[in-house]
Amino acid sequence: MSFDITISYLRSLLLAVLLSFIAPTALIGMAIVLLLLIGSVPGFISFGQVCATQLLYFLETFGNGSAWEGTIVIGCACAVVGALFETYIFTSTTSGNKFEPK
Repeated sequence: MSFDITISYLRSLLLAVLLSFIAPTALIGMAIVLLLLIGSVPGFISFGQVCATQLLYFLETFGNGSAWEGTIVIGCACAVVGALFETYIFTSTTSGNKFEPK
């Protein structure tokens, strides 16, 4: 029984970490692509370029001068938070209700 809980927990934890990493990374990537596409529309060229540049500067803050590394750092931080939430939910649902009246 304990082995089944361990496999179930590890599978759930891996999925939570993976999705928690992919979600912000994909969101940042889509934001950059969207801003670059906006920057190719006449009348919005300067707006799109300025916003994309500011987003890259923001990512460089977390990545020691590299926007790619900043994206990875944000993704890893979100993955750790996702793992912590998953661990909390898993332990609270498998431990049973200790305060149930007898």
